[in-house]
Amino acid sequence: MPTRDFTISQVDWEQSRPLLRAIRESVFITEQGVPKALEWDDQDAAALHVLATDSDGNGIGTGRVTPAGQIGRMAVVAEWRNRGVGSALLTQLLRAAHADGRKPLFLNAQKAAIAFYLRHGFHSVGEEFMEAGIAHQRMEQDPRRTRA
Repeated sequence: MPTRDFTISQVDWEQSRPLLRAIRESVFITEQGVPKALEWDDQDAAALHVLATDSDGNGIGTGRVTPAGQIGRMAVVAEWRNRGVGSALLTQLLRAAHADGRKPLFLNAQKAAIAFYLRHGFHSVGEEFMEAGIAHQRMEQDPRRTRA
């Protein structure tokens, strides 16, 4: 799915692990200070992953959806933010998850990203909570907006 000067692809975890890990380490571990033990879990092998690459094939963003329908590990490297990469990643994740029958979809959004997810058809559920020292909000996809 070519978009502007980057491409979004659904990828296999094993084949794309180095690029996916590099993006997540840069954003979550280095930039946000998430402990490595909290970033890496046993969900990656079973999750559906998407990867954004620039025109040179460098990894610039990623996201995943687990078999239970949880969207997560959405990350875009700093120099590519506010250029449509996150929206393109989420749109591709929603399409792939719906095609694969993974509904209903939900996520734990960092507080700073709540408005982003609201624009994509999610709504807040419950109280704000702390995860890895960062304020989060559970969000669920609005059942009236199931198209990606």
